[in-house]
Amino acid sequence: MTNQHKAYIFAAITVLLWSTVASAFKLSLRYMDSIQLLFYANLVSVITLFAILLIQKKLHVLRTYSRQDLVHAALLGTLSPFLYYLVLFKAYDLLPAQEAQPLNYTWAITLTLLSVPLLKQRIATRQLLAILISYLGVVIISTHGELLSLRFSNATGVALALGSTVIWAIYWIYNTKDRKDPVASLFLNFLFGLPLVFIAVVVLSDLHIGHTLGWVGAAYVGLFEMGIAFVLWLNALRLTCATASVANLIFFSPFLSLIFIHFLVGEKILESTLVGLVFIVAGNILQQVGKKPMQPAPVAD
Repeated sequence: MTNQHKAYIFAAITVLLWSTVASAFKLSLRYMDSIQLLFYANLVSVITLFAILLIQKKLHVLRTYSRQDLVHAALLGTLSPFLYYLVLFKAYDLLPAQEAQPLNYTWAITLTLLSVPLLKQRIATRQLLAILISYLGVVIISTHGELLSLRFSNATGVALALGSTVIWAIYWIYNTKDRKDPVASLFLNFLFGLPLVFIAVVVLSDLHIGHTLGWVGAAYVGLFEMGIAFVLWLNALRLTCATASVANLIFFSPFLSLIFIHFLVGEKILESTLVGLVFIVAGNILQQVGKKPMQPAPVAD
């Protein structure tokens, strides 16, 4: 088997895993609140990433981090997992999964917008068109296709879902300055974020989960969304000789996610959701035309 074949296999598994997490979020939130989900998923992710570093024999990499590197990792950990998932999981708590997932998928568009003030980049005409197309999709989904009414299904949930993309984009912008091992850095982000999440769950919620399925859901999110999927994606990008062809597989994820949401969560997928998602994905594709693909950070659907 060639490295390219291995890359496609790793990428396909990653896309499949990312396609399930929106359903996992929604199902888990039936048995716990959003802060509890974040705490236990964060805890599992720390254990998972530590185990991966151990298996890869990379624990020694952690000793190469300077005090400044550790401060940087702690600040990123405040953004994600703490703030990002705190906002995202609350959005999933308030919205149907078929709405929260596509709205969260606009983070790449938000990244383009924030690159202007934070990275001093200019937005090309094509990117402006991509932004308009994607956010038209957001309005279609959020209003259930009733664009002229501008009545959002849940304004707070929509605001939180879009707000999570701002946090994630800022995290990703500052994460690109990190030249350390990506798995080790992600481990430190989640490790430093864990105490903040613990304080939040103690102050705003509690540690008790009354149903076994809650534990299972949190473990699944921590194991796959916050851990293994990221490592598989890195391996796919490392092995491929055609980065664009592998990276473009991610566009299948939101559509596969709707299938899982329908059959696992039991939501009837609205026509407005499909139409809006097509606009969002089209905007993402348009803005990538002619650009060198970035190495994506983990995607939360």
